[in-house]
Amino acid sequence: MMKVVIFTLLAAQGYVLQAADDVQLALTLRAQTDFDRVILSGAPMLRDATACIQSEAALVPVAPAEDQPIVHFRKGYCMLANAGITADPAAWQGAAAEFDRAIAAWPMRVAALLRKKLPMEPVSSAVRVLAQVARLKANDGTADSAALGTAIDARACPAGVMAPWLCEEILGMGRQWQGWLALRAGDLDAAARDFTGTAGWNSWVSGRKAFRSARYAQAAADDQSAIADWSAARRQEPLPMLARIAPPTDLSAAYMELGGAQLLAGNPTAAILSLTQAVKERSANAQALYLRGRAQEIAGRTDAAQSDYSLASRVAFANATDLATGEAHLYRGILLYRRARYSEAEDEFSSALSFEIAAPMRADAGAWRRLAAVKTGACEASRAALEQALPTVSPYFPKDEARNAMAACVDSPARE
Repeated sequence: MMKVVIFTLLAAQGYVLQAADDVQLALTLRAQTDFDRVILSGAPMLRDATACIQSEAALVPVAPAEDQPIVHFRKGYCMLANAGITADPAAWQGAAAEFDRAIAAWPMRVAALLRKKLPMEPVSSAVRVLAQVARLKANDGTADSAALGTAIDARACPAGVMAPWLCEEILGMGRQWQGWLALRAGDLDAAARDFTGTAGWNSWVSGRKAFRSARYAQAAADDQSAIADWSAARRQEPLPMLARIAPPTDLSAAYMELGGAQLLAGNPTAAILSLTQAVKERSANAQALYLRGRAQEIAGRTDAAQSDYSLASRVAFANATDLATGEAHLYRGILLYRRARYSEAEDEFSSALSFEIAAPMRADAGAWRRLAAVKTGACEASRAALEQALPTVSPYFPKDEARNAMAACVDSPARE
């Protein structure tokens, strides 16, 4: 009788274990199928990414320790696909957290492979890159640029994690992010190295280099090439997965830079068209409105120029927090200056300098303030200061006009 009971218990235990194995196998097959549907698609759909996230999440509690890194990686990749479609910051952060879990669990996988005397798999460099890219896309300030560079340089692409070709593509996309970070830091040489062979970005960096060296016609040509490449990429339907997680492009800023280069190259008519396109891309682009005002002014369209200066100031005020903006005061000061209200303009330029304002704009605001003072007749007091300020101004400041004003200035009796 005891033997029968023991046999029955063992049979029941075996049945339970078999059932558990069947459940685990079903979850594993479902998760793998859903992941394959995402990773094999050049542009996964939201429903597929969502199904993948759910099936990988269901597998996490039952997956053996050595498979945990792979499951977390796959869940993170599907969350990344979801974030690329929804642009939800929380989704980017969630993807980064899953990649972190995959990396943290990797030693368990290595230990299991060693016990089975199988080849050891290092942490895939692509997983490390994606963890940092997700943080960059979340824009939460947690990205580690040094870790990104280290992962790219390691170039570890074990086939057990993903196809080597995909790993290489992800590393290439990570290098683009390095270029984007270098560009944001103003390091054009480093950006040029990282963007080598990257359509759009390589032309953009060449354009920034040409602009810095005052080769404005070349800068405009490079900018146009970059815009053409980026516009073509934006028209792809559906947008490929890697394009969704690549560094962001800002066509409004690109058209603004193009218009600025065209203006300085002596083509204000083309500049007006480009700057109008910049405003169409982003109506709140106050600097584009200001530059269009400069182009209108140089083209002899005085009323249109003053209208743009006024609009630039209003937009800058609307963009500001608590109406505290040096940029808006600068544009309003230029408008008042063009209306020959020099004392009021001088006050506006002083206000511009009392708020946060970008370095090139600060230099311009200081020079405009001196120029306004010169126009009020404060020649002796302001002429020397204006002369000292001119080497620091942006190329958009009217240097020739300032020099003519200094040459023509005679101190008024009230200022003597």
